[in-house]
Amino acid sequence: MSIDKITLTGLKVFGYHGVLKKERKKGQEFIVDVSVSYKMNKVVDTDNIKYAVNYSQIAMIVKEVIEGEPKNLIEKVADDIANKIIEKFDVKIVRVTLHKPNAPLDVIFDDVSVSVERMK
Repeated sequence: MSIDKITLTGLKVFGYHGVLKKERKKGQEFIVDVSVSYKMNKVVDTDNIKYAVNYSQIAMIVKEVIEGEPKNLIEKVADDIANKIIEKFDVKIVRVTLHKPNAPLDVIFDDVSVSVERMK
C-alpha cells in the first residue's frame, strides 16, 4: 500500500485574525502550507481527474477560512482549515502550517507559525 502526497506551499491570503484590536481592524497577510496524503493508485492507473484530490479546491478552502470569520488564535484557524479539507476529501492525513509573518512582536523575527496534523 502506498501513501502519496500533494503539497501547496506559500498560499497568501489576507485576513483579520488575532487577539489585538489592531489586528482585527487592520488585518494582515497570512501564508499557508498544506499537504494531504492519500492513496493515488486509482488516479495513476486511470489518469482521470475525477479520482484526484483537487488542489484548486484545497486552495479555495484555505482562502475561505482565512477570509472568513476572524479568530483570536492562529491555532484555531489552522485547525479549521485542516478539518474542512479532511471532511471534503478522501485523504488519510492533512498537515497545515499557518504563518503569521507580521505577528505583533517586540523583537525582530522572520516568521511565526503553527502547524497542525489531522488524520482520518
